[in-house]
Amino acid sequence: MTPLARRINLTAVILPLVSLVAAVILLWGDAVDGYDLGLLVVMYLLTGFGVTVGFHRLFTHRSFAAARPVELTLAVLGQMALQGPIVDWVADHRKHHAFTDEEGDPHSPHGHGDGAGGVLRGLWHAHMGWLFVNQGQAKRSRFARDLLDDPGLRRVSLAFPVVAIASLVIPGLLGLAIHGGIAGFGRGVLWGGLVRIALLHQSTWSVNSLCHFLGTRRFDDVEDHSTNVGWLAPLTLGEAYHHNHHAFPRSFRHGLRWYEVDPTAWVIVALERLGLARDVVRITPERQRQRTAVPPTPA
Repeated sequence: MTPLARRINLTAVILPLVSLVAAVILLWGDAVDGYDLGLLVVMYLLTGFGVTVGFHRLFTHRSFAAARPVELTLAVLGQMALQGPIVDWVADHRKHHAFTDEEGDPHSPHGHGDGAGGVLRGLWHAHMGWLFVNQGQAKRSRFARDLLDDPGLRRVSLAFPVVAIASLVIPGLLGLAIHGGIAGFGRGVLWGGLVRIALLHQSTWSVNSLCHFLGTRRFDDVEDHSTNVGWLAPLTLGEAYHHNHHAFPRSFRHGLRWYEVDPTAWVIVALERLGLARDVVRITPERQRQRTAVPPTPA
């Protein structure tokens, strides 16, 4: 990774975090209202689903097919999460699946030394440290050839800097419309932009770190360290059922049981019913039981 890329990533990580701290101070002093929090929630959901529905389940794993306007909309919304251009994101994630928790995995928390120090180094690397070493380094021609061959998606990916600016300007303009004046614009940028980005970053990165370190496992034949962390599922829009996902990477649903909260799957079902999604990949209960079946004891 070039020094410039490291500096850009550092800014993209630190600025939202600092803004989150500032926002907490403002919230403590009542310099926020329901409109600000509503803008935060709406922008979080729109850009969060851009990542989970779009970047992850549609473009990375092809868990379903979508109408072209839906594809492009999800690609833009995903980039508004400021987690990198779509081509880089998909390439990194496909490489993660190709080398999960082994050498070559861009962000595994394992293999960083023994003892408490090794654990802390691994969690730091998986959560944020990899952004300054491995992010965007997966070979795109190998791991994201289909996206490179798509002119529309390639143009969206190249437009990442413009989309990143829009990710802050749009909530700023909404804040201006709600509150008026430069202060209203600033509140929109803060809550609908920077704070939202910081929270979404932390939830996404928690899947990389916590969901490969603690939690439960259902499928004994999954050879990596992926886990399900149920309490994290609402914040990650269902992505925290990560062990289920590694057992069935193409499944549109990560929450495979009725009580496993998976809002991303709900959105995909809604798109399907509206005729905007098709070829949705479903995993039957029989296939799930085959993965969890206890192997016969050798004679």
